[in-house]
Amino acid sequence: MKINPGRRQVLAAIATTGTAAIIPAALFAQDDAADTGSGGYQVQEMILGEPDAPVTFKEYGSFTCPHCAAFHMNQFQDLKRDYIDTGKVKFIFRDVYFDRFGLWASMVARCGGPLRFWGIHDILFETQADWIAGGQDPALIADNLRKIGISAGLEAEQVDACMRDEDMAQALVAWYTANAEADGIEATPTLFIDDTKYSNMGYDDIKPLIEAALAG
Repeated sequence: MKINPGRRQVLAAIATTGTAAIIPAALFAQDDAADTGSGGYQVQEMILGEPDAPVTFKEYGSFTCPHCAAFHMNQFQDLKRDYIDTGKVKFIFRDVYFDRFGLWASMVARCGGPLRFWGIHDILFETQADWIAGGQDPALIADNLRKIGISAGLEAEQVDACMRDEDMAQALVAWYTANAEADGIEATPTLFIDDTKYSNMGYDDIKPLIEAALAG
């Protein structure tokens, strides 16, 4: 999916009122280079695998992107089995926000910190067609996301607080746009093997690139 990482464009796409998550109008007036930790929320890099693994694989993906869901169900499973679980690759997932629903999904996934993130990450991609089944009905989608958070072991009050956390929303949008602009992200999924950027590709193409990076 093609994206425009400009912060004001992102805010315009995700801003809404009267639903489970509210992006305050004041965000539109703030500097595009806003501190990702402003308001007290510090965005944490989500890492799977050995932190000191010899190769780093980074994915920019959106929880509302069908191509990202397909990547998760296919290439990611092979990558995890062959390289992440064996300590050869450190995997980083960086959230991308096309719309408010993707932002809400990330806020729920991050609600329980790294301990809960990867389990919710998996559920969001594996059930993407189900929780987005409401189409453009924000209340229904928010309720579906709330149920996913609770099913993953979060308390209902905790999920509600995270989905209404304006500091988290502001920090995530600023963090995402800064990363996307720095890395030149124009579509999802976008992949990095160490410092080299690639567009979406099959596992048969990914594997030799990782092997070459390991051989270094």
